[in-house]
Amino acid sequence: MALYHVRRRRNRIALGLAVAATGFGLAWLIIILGVLLWEGLSGLSLAVFTRMTPPPGSAGGLLNPIVGSLILTFLAILIGTPIGILAGTYMAEYGRYSRLTSVVRFINDILLSAPSIVIGLFVYEVMVARMGHFSGWAGAAALAVIVIPVVVRTTEDMLTLVPDTLREAAASIGLPRSLMITKVAYRAARAGMITGVLLAIARISGETAPLLFTALNNQFWSVDMNGPIASLPVVIFQFALSPYHDWQRLAWTGALIITMAVLALSILARLLAAQRRAS
Repeated sequence: MALYHVRRRRNRIALGLAVAATGFGLAWLIIILGVLLWEGLSGLSLAVFTRMTPPPGSAGGLLNPIVGSLILTFLAILIGTPIGILAGTYMAEYGRYSRLTSVVRFINDILLSAPSIVIGLFVYEVMVARMGHFSGWAGAAALAVIVIPVVVRTTEDMLTLVPDTLREAAASIGLPRSLMITKVAYRAARAGMITGVLLAIARISGETAPLLFTALNNQFWSVDMNGPIASLPVVIFQFALSPYHDWQRLAWTGALIITMAVLALSILARLLAAQRRAS
């Protein structure tokens, strides 16, 4: 009986510490989101989405960095998603137990945890330094390198969860492996694979460090990928550090836009994951 009371006491202490830690973390999250909403909503208007970034002391918006971020994100997903899906497919379907798969998985885990600034420096040395100038192509390449490991991991995990009985049924009717993967495995893992792509978009949408070394920034309207191009994270970084109040207000508004976009993508990814579990 004494041992039972000791265990109950320890359980209450552990539970209390866990609840306190959760409350501490949630409190800071609520404070951060509250300040972001308070500061960001005050500067939110139609002009933010229709006007260019202004010089100090003038009214303006965030049209060019929003468009630049959309272009860079689209190109990064366009480059990184096929590579990630193909690599994940090989690891799950062709070389599940091979030594090469173990090596690729280990390197992929390193890339997942690598600081984004290291990726930016790598692309700077490989592309920017050789080209002699910053460019949107270099920025898209840096973001694509961040996309690839996320898509590889989710693709491999989702395809591994597909029951082998589905593969055996496809093989029993003489279906080639390539058709089995595209017609059976991909369809069964589709929701999870799309979730991985959405998570990759959410991951790169707020990246600033790689773009500082690759796409840099552009205060003017430009969609020329061979030169510097504006992006919302870099503009937020520069405007937040400026001494001008109007730029700081735009930085808060841009931070709110990115936060809401990432939140929407995260909710969509969770809905797709829940749909997959239900099916």
